[in-house]
Amino acid sequence: MRKQYSANLKAQLVLEVLKEEKALSQIASEHGVHPNQLRRWKAHAIDGLPTVFADEQRATRELQASHAREVEELYTEIGRLTTQLAWLKKKSGLDVVER
Repeated sequence: MRKQYSANLKAQLVLEVLKEEKALSQIASEHGVHPNQLRRWKAHAIDGLPTVFADEQRATRELQASHAREVEELYTEIGRLTTQLAWLKKKSGLDVVER
């Protein structure tokens, strides 16, 4: 049966490899991971870095779009309520100014 490593452990080990304070083989032996596996995780992490920032930008755009839709819905409701209020005032005679 294969060993399975958590994403947190993988990230921790890759960061340790990137710091270059210890040799890759030393990190591998300390954690019971094959050095080639660490190299693959490091390459995968480095290849995936641009998507981290792209996802952040996409999330920001989605948040802005959501906010714009919400503002539009609120302005629509304000317009509808203003129209209803004007109609009710007209029908009740409250909009007539006494002289």
